Amino acid sequence: MENHMLELDEQKNELGKVEISPEVIEVIAGIAAAEVEGVATMRGNFASGVAEKLGRKNHGKGVRVQLNEDGIKVDVSVVITYGVSVPEVAKLIQSNIQQALQTMTAIELKEINVHVVGIQFEQAESIEEA
Repeated sequence: MENHMLELDEQKNELGKVEISPEVIEVIAGIAAAEVEGVATMRGNFASGVAEKLGRKNHGKGVRVQLNEDGIKVDVSVVITYGVSVPEVAKLIQSNIQQALQTMTAIELKEINVHVVGIQFEQAESIEEA
């Protein structure tokens, strides 16, 4: 991810400009994806795992933002719960991310790609309880 700031054209006024860091988009997208029912966890990288072990919650985990001439592209890596419909959950993830970013930042995304990288099965204890 580049270290560019996104300038919000619609927010320019006589007081100055408004810029948003790509990390903010990662956090918003990560929270929006994790809220979707059927998403067990977000897949992070080594750095985010270390940060969590040190007590810092990494809400941008599993999200990659790319800025280029075409627009803004978001890639989300998730682990889903066994038994859910993958296409439905993926569509809900895309919709939730798009809505959250539109509401909070007025940013339009070019692409929201969902990568299902694993399936989480229920624990034996919770199956026995049911």
